[in-house]
Amino acid sequence: MTPPPFQRALDTLQAILDGPQVRPELELEDMPAPQRLAPYSAAIAGSVYREDDSEVAMGRLIVLYDPEGRSGWTGEFRIVAYIRADLEPEIAADELIGSVAWSWLLEALEPAGYAGVSGTITRAVSESFGDKSDEPSTTELEVRASWSPTGEDLTGHVAAWCEVMCTTAGLPPAGTSALPDRKGRTVN
Repeated sequence: MTPPPFQRALDTLQAILDGPQVRPELELEDMPAPQRLAPYSAAIAGSVYREDDSEVAMGRLIVLYDPEGRSGWTGEFRIVAYIRADLEPEIAADELIGSVAWSWLLEALEPAGYAGVSGTITRAVSESFGDKSDEPSTTELEVRASWSPTGEDLTGHVAAWCEVMCTTAGLPPAGTSALPDRKGRTVN
């Protein structure tokens, strides 16, 4: 039998998946959860797309539940998040991008309530050689984090993960519009 707190977490995830789209650029779906990390687990995946349907970010959010708690957890739940996003080379070259991305996560989690947060930010540059030498170099940002929610309602935690995934993809905050492209205009 599923413990009531975890059942509420499952119901929250299902309501988010079945509810209105969080943002038009973001697609969420159910995915299999790892079975060995905790007695109970659930997971969702997300992808962020540009107008041309190219994927610019993807992520996974795993909800772990152990009625006994675990060492390093501040409660019965632990959330594990992963985000990978394409970056412009000049942004990836900025030495502060890791600190900035970490601050995006903490700011997004603040309204939801969290404790025991930890994680890593990785910048990666991929260069192609040999038969692939025609392919351009790519730069990516990876966010790996985990935290314990301070309450049982996980809605704000999923929203924070979605927000950070969209932000790392270069989208403006929800409810705002990007400024028009000014290429080709002369400014006096």
